[in-house]
Amino acid sequence: MIDRRKFLGTVALGTASAAFLAACGQSSSPAQTGSAENPVTITYTWWGNDDRAERTRKAIALFESKNPDIKVNGNFSDFAGYWQKRATEAAGGGLPDVMQWDLSYLRDYGQRNQLLDLGTVKINTDAFEKSLLPSGQIRGKTYGIPTSTNAFAVYYDPAKLASLGIAEPDGSWNYKEFNAFLTEVGQKGNGTLFGSTDYTGVWWMFNIWLRQNNIQAFTEDGKLGFTKDDLKKWLNMTSELRGTGAIVGEDKVTQLLPKSPFGSNVTATEVTWDNFMAGYLADSGAKDLKLVPVPSDDPDNLGLFLKPSMLMVASAKTKNKDAAARFIDFMVNDPEVGQIFKTSRGVPASKTQRDGTTFEGTDKLVVDYEKSIEKYLKDAPEPPIVGFGTLESTFKRVAQDLNYGKLTVDGAADAWFKEAEDLIKQNA
Repeated sequence: MIDRRKFLGTVALGTASAAFLAACGQSSSPAQTGSAENPVTITYTWWGNDDRAERTRKAIALFESKNPDIKVNGNFSDFAGYWQKRATEAAGGGLPDVMQWDLSYLRDYGQRNQLLDLGTVKINTDAFEKSLLPSGQIRGKTYGIPTSTNAFAVYYDPAKLASLGIAEPDGSWNYKEFNAFLTEVGQKGNGTLFGSTDYTGVWWMFNIWLRQNNIQAFTEDGKLGFTKDDLKKWLNMTSELRGTGAIVGEDKVTQLLPKSPFGSNVTATEVTWDNFMAGYLADSGAKDLKLVPVPSDDPDNLGLFLKPSMLMVASAKTKNKDAAARFIDFMVNDPEVGQIFKTSRGVPASKTQRDGTTFEGTDKLVVDYEKSIEKYLKDAPEPPIVGFGTLESTFKRVAQDLNYGKLTVDGAADAWFKEAEDLIKQNA
């Protein structure tokens, strides 16, 4: 189990030279010969909104001011467009030097030798919790370094609950109690306020439920670790809530896009990652939002873990390995970068960065939530199977069809399993 007190606690940092000597690997290529007059240029790309773009540009400018021999050309796009561009670039052999990355796609590119083994260059990982690092590793090689962490939670709006005369939850609930809570919100909301979206349509919540029942999502050899019956049992968890005020209808969810029902003040709760706090506050205009743990039928096993909210990776074909490594090291370790991003990328994964960051307001709420669940946290999962990004999208689609009434629970489970098994065979 992750020692969260140690992970989030303040530690005395070594000197810069000691940190350098403690780097996790050695460079496999000669240092690039850039200079302030003739800097080496590397490309960096990320996904996100305008707020993340502004923060990232500040971080890039800070890096260039401290590393005048390296210039960083940056660009960004939305999440969906981001992966389309990476697929096109990978097919043509032209991935950017450094990239923001998602755990769902790490194995796809890492196993195809399209990402640089970061163990061959100088990136200091001493300030990272060792149980978090395997999430960026595949078959003993490090392809991604976490920038930050997040954990699953139930968001709720205390003002909305107070307006309905419903007591605030403390998060010590099982699924029956959670469903009863959502039903009460729906009944008292009378068609204007729903309990939540259908949490069974969220892959990562399903993953947590599997962990609560000591079931692996995936085996070490890249197969499914759960059965079709497990999935049916999960999808049936909210069968009595569908079509009621407890769960907002899928047609309504679609109408509200790109905002979420919670951010649109249509639901009183949402089950998702804890680093969405700032976005939810901005979208909803709420004065205050709170976080509590997800439900579990085993009070000693909430199935929770710290997931890298994103990682930093480099192209296997980069001609500037050392410059790319220096940029990654800076982005994950530098305290001033932590001050720039706060928790907008999640809670900084590096102690060096966390200790140099002041958390206030909404940022403090996220950090405090992760402190509150520290005793329940277990090791982060390894990167999902090849093609997982597609399977996660399919999971969401079949859940939507289930809520539309286009599929039964059995039909939804059959449809997802067929695609999953076909994909696994293709990548065997």
